[in-house]
Amino acid sequence: MQKSLLILGFVWPEPHSSAAGSRMMQLISSFKSEGYTITFASACAKTDNAFDLKSLGIEPVMIELNQSSFDDFILKLQPDVVLFDRFMTEEQYGWRVAKHCPDALRLLDTEDLHCLRKGRQQAFKDEQTFDTSYLFNDIAIREIASIYRCDLSLIISEAELDILTQVFKVDESLLYYLPFILEPILNDNSSALPKFSERQHFVTIGNFLHPPNYQSILYLKNAIWPRLGQRFPNAELHIYGAYASQKVNQLHNKNERFLIKGYAEDVSEVMQYAKVCLAPLQFGAGLKGKLIDAMQNGTPCVMSSIAAEGMFGNQDPNGFITDDIADFVNSAVALYTNDSIWKDSQEKGFKVINERFQRSNFQTDFVQIVHDVKSILKTHRQENFIGQMLQHHTLQSTKFMSKWIEEKHRNN
Repeated sequence: MQKSLLILGFVWPEPHSSAAGSRMMQLISSFKSEGYTITFASACAKTDNAFDLKSLGIEPVMIELNQSSFDDFILKLQPDVVLFDRFMTEEQYGWRVAKHCPDALRLLDTEDLHCLRKGRQQAFKDEQTFDTSYLFNDIAIREIASIYRCDLSLIISEAELDILTQVFKVDESLLYYLPFILEPILNDNSSALPKFSERQHFVTIGNFLHPPNYQSILYLKNAIWPRLGQRFPNAELHIYGAYASQKVNQLHNKNERFLIKGYAEDVSEVMQYAKVCLAPLQFGAGLKGKLIDAMQNGTPCVMSSIAAEGMFGNQDPNGFITDDIADFVNSAVALYTNDSIWKDSQEKGFKVINERFQRSNFQTDFVQIVHDVKSILKTHRQENFIGQMLQHHTLQSTKFMSKWIEEKHRNN
């Protein structure tokens, strides 16, 4: 009998706009490879950047927040597995799934730890060094509760897995490490990429709606590019990303060669002809898609420690990791001017993709763990009493809040 998967999306996947969109498409590909029938549902409005899911045989469904129409929808669908895209989606629909499809495996894709991102952002605003005290925020309370309510949560970074098990004491049986799952870089592909002498300019990329990316652009504009740009009077810094607002576009300055390019139709082409990628993120969480894009296209990077977190493990980075402005600039200069350093960094990037993120190392095991947990679901849940307790209280409180909102809208 064919297995069915319902994905409840926080947004519609946009793989060319964000790492989250790429991640979702990787998960979809994994389930499709095992023959799952997939339905993707979201209450978010679609943009022109949304992937055409129908082209993959996936049924897209528009749903509504706080509406009992969702109950009818899921009762009819009766999926074997429900994948929540981020904890906010589980908060909204989890109780309805638990009520109407109690035997469905509830899977949470955290994308990244939102409480970590928020904690780092708050420490940045406070001009303080981040420590674990910043993790204990209101987002953490909601996010960890969501992890407990689900049967299994996908964690994209080893650093975040450590935080969950060591700081929040979440049982490892509820967590599963699943980073980006990518195709290997073959020698034929890497040798066809533009060479050092065929590339020029610096590049950075990232969805402008994401606060860490916007702050990174400001940091480049005010602290790094004034120094780096002086070293190369003919070099430009190209800034790509989806959803550039007026406050982003006003940073564009042709005289300074600081160029806001906006949405990249083809990220690979952008990366392949740039010589060096810059990623001086000052806060954030998860794995950074811009570094993956750079490594896949043979573009060495200079990055902050936060940008590099969880990316390299015991492998050497595809460039330099530093949080010091002067060192950041000098490292960028070295990559931009030294063919041998550049080529060595490029090769290290290929190795990272092939040894840490290759699809064959993760996809089969991931689908198998989903099957294994599904097969012992009753026992698995009995051993997660905190999750049962949270599910019980959430079912009551969220249920009545949602019904109150629905009734309020009906009366209006």
